[in-house]
Amino acid sequence: MHAFSTIRAGRFLLAALAGLLVMATLTVSPVLAKDTLTLAVKGEPDDGYDPTLGWGRYGNPLFQSTLLKRDENLNIVNDLATAVTLSADALTWDVTIREDVKFSDGSPLTAEDVAYTFTTAANSGGKVDLINMDKAEATGTHTLRITLNKRDTTFINRLVSLGIVPKATHGPGYARKPVGSGPYRMVEWNEGQQMIAEVNPYYFGDKPYFKKLVFLFTDEDTSFAAAKAGQVDAVVVPQALAMQTVPGMVMHSVKSVDNRGLMFPCVPDTGKKTDKGAPIGNNVTADLAIRKAINVAINRDMLVKGVLEGFGSPAYGPCDGLPWNNPENKFKDNDANTARKILADAGWKDSDGDGILEKNSIKAEFTIIYPADRAIRQYLALAVADMLKPIGIHAVVEGKRSWDEIKHRMHSSVIVFGWGAHDPIEVYQLYSSHHAGEGWNNPGFYTNPKVNEYLDDAISAENYEASLDLWKKAQWDGTTGSNAHGDAPWAWLVNLDHTYFVSEHLDVGVSQVEPHGHGWPITANIQKWTWKD
Repeated sequence: MHAFSTIRAGRFLLAALAGLLVMATLTVSPVLAKDTLTLAVKGEPDDGYDPTLGWGRYGNPLFQSTLLKRDENLNIVNDLATAVTLSADALTWDVTIREDVKFSDGSPLTAEDVAYTFTTAANSGGKVDLINMDKAEATGTHTLRITLNKRDTTFINRLVSLGIVPKATHGPGYARKPVGSGPYRMVEWNEGQQMIAEVNPYYFGDKPYFKKLVFLFTDEDTSFAAAKAGQVDAVVVPQALAMQTVPGMVMHSVKSVDNRGLMFPCVPDTGKKTDKGAPIGNNVTADLAIRKAINVAINRDMLVKGVLEGFGSPAYGPCDGLPWNNPENKFKDNDANTARKILADAGWKDSDGDGILEKNSIKAEFTIIYPADRAIRQYLALAVADMLKPIGIHAVVEGKRSWDEIKHRMHSSVIVFGWGAHDPIEVYQLYSSHHAGEGWNNPGFYTNPKVNEYLDDAISAENYEASLDLWKKAQWDGTTGSNAHGDAPWAWLVNLDHTYFVSEHLDVGVSQVEPHGHGWPITANIQKWTWKD
């Protein structure tokens, strides 16, 4: 395919440029000592390192500890907590925490800090979903009670992901100078360049092998060049570069639930705008036939092979392989004939012979937007646009430099988004219309009352096990749903394997299946990393 020839040429150019980049911008010397690691694994957060604003939601908060955590097999185990119980009516969580924990400034961590963290996160308007929490209060020095205003089968995941902050010192400047009880503490952060962390001397768990971590916040090209120059010990690379050879390093490929997909505006353009002036609606993608035809026409196996170099798998939903995934999401794709029939039956036809279908004087064309600094999303967008031409759909691919630009366009244009979490609440955020258009929730304004009903019932089910069937029915119940058989508000494309080059001397142990790539998911087990001769 023409798009894949372009993509491959782009990749070779990317690799060549990376090898020629001058490393003068990096001030870090090659790491020779075994007690210091230099990592180029992205993950610099715009909002800083404050868990109450969402830091750590997609992986290890590093500077903070959580009540619970997931092990390498994704089993939920204790971290700060020693006991966690849920009442029979599923509305009250009673938690006991360790008595030997101190923050990195030496102050004791108590239940008051935990209650403060949950209360502050709930009131911050950030990215921590605590909408169903009524209150959190300390019942003793090391015991607390969290009360819900209604049952929430996903709430345990907040105990897993929300890092605890100190009540006494938490404030507006915290995100830039965090204090926590995690295995490392921040020493210095030069935003946009690097961050240095050292072992937290008060950490209650196993002491990490490495005393210092240096995180480089460089772009993909510069990071890869640094790896080839021997200046980093671990680097995350686009899957397109994972087949390269880097002297002294080995490829560490990690399975993930990190996906990429096309989000469709599902409502027509009637001139409505958000309160910030962003246009809402698209008259092409509001047509169900367009969305279904695109899903059927895309060759996902080709995307995995041609864009990801095999480091991934086809995606048919937002939670492939997770317990709440509906296996009926999978369908036969790469079927241009069926796609053409779907469009023809819906009244789309090429009346002027230009190769682009029309209906009611509207041409089947739209813009696919991707972040300009994300090569894989660009390649996916180009490849998909090429796959849609034979069925009469014209997609213009456009990169945007900032997420503010994308946010302004995401209610009216097709966006290449990435999602993927160890938490079914994400299915709710993607498909529920209750909070559509708020933040990043359901930006396409997709609405299906039956799907809403299933999602609401899944949240308020008697227990986690009882919720699973309801999550699946929200995706497809045999008649309606949010998957490609139903309303097709998304065309899910691929699930990524996260690809890292690591020093041949660095043992990173067993990596857990990673979530979407914000933060540093590879560091989830960093206490177990060692250096080998």
